[in-house]
Amino acid sequence: MRFLDATAIERILDPQTAYDSQREAFHCLGSGIADLAERLILAGSGGDALAFCYAARLRPGTPAVCKFGAVAPDNGRLGLPSVHAQILALHPRTGQLIAAFDGEAVTTLRTPAATAVAVDHLAAPGPRTLAVLGCGVQGRAHVHALAGRVSRVLLWDHRPGRAAELADRLALEVTVPVSAAPSAAAAVGAAELVVTCTTSSTPVLRGEWVADGATVVSVGSFAPDRSEVDRALVRRAGAVVVDHVPTGLRQAGPIVGAVADGELAPETLIGLGDVVASGREVRADRHTIVYYNSVGLGVQDAAAVNAMLAAETRQEQVG
Repeated sequence: MRFLDATAIERILDPQTAYDSQREAFHCLGSGIADLAERLILAGSGGDALAFCYAARLRPGTPAVCKFGAVAPDNGRLGLPSVHAQILALHPRTGQLIAAFDGEAVTTLRTPAATAVAVDHLAAPGPRTLAVLGCGVQGRAHVHALAGRVSRVLLWDHRPGRAAELADRLALEVTVPVSAAPSAAAAVGAAELVVTCTTSSTPVLRGEWVADGATVVSVGSFAPDRSEVDRALVRRAGAVVVDHVPTGLRQAGPIVGAVADGELAPETLIGLGDVVASGREVRADRHTIVYYNSVGLGVQDAAAVNAMLAAETRQEQVG
């Protein structure tokens, strides 16, 4: 059995490989050939971390993959990452365990790559200002993944000074201008593309701030008790997209709440896989606000693992 640590994963799962893997993940999902088990969550209580587990197969003949991990938002105070996870891959024919992966490293790379796929299919064309709310690991990773698609970046974080610190760091890493915004409202109001990268249980983004025609992506509303965006955004959105409709209805906090209160009809939800596989247009016009809520799916990990194993096989053959 092989174990791929963060260093190996970062070497193999380069930005283009990560992007291609996530595009394939949603194409397979939308085409109906991916095998996706129900995503399981053990909600934390009494200070316990939220634990998650999900399994998937990208398509027939590829490894079955399972990720098991936890989210502990208060870990920053301990100097630890907020997310810990491991991924296991089984041989498609024999079922033998063939590889294990640092799940945190895979998630760090595949999540923003999937956001880039969503942006390419959902966002309006033209120059864009990107606002990123949340300046942790995923905030930085999303700037890297989207820098080539935007003209400038505005950052905000609830911790004072964190956005300015990340802006200084990114100035050496990307070629687009990056600056800290004075407030979340200022960042969102000036942007055509907004990404929320927090683990907040209460909204950090209000729908009234969002400009007409903007695309909002939430990657931190991954459980029923996590809601980075408020109901006003759900009500204003002309299209509400999720990575997977059945999963979103169970676990995407803003979606769960809006459906329960009768503010959102389940049948109006659009799966990103359907958009990627069919080329479906979700915007009625240039004023349409599109809201995409991603909770993260096992098929995304399966696609990333499949891409890495294929790359390793090619390298061995060349060597």
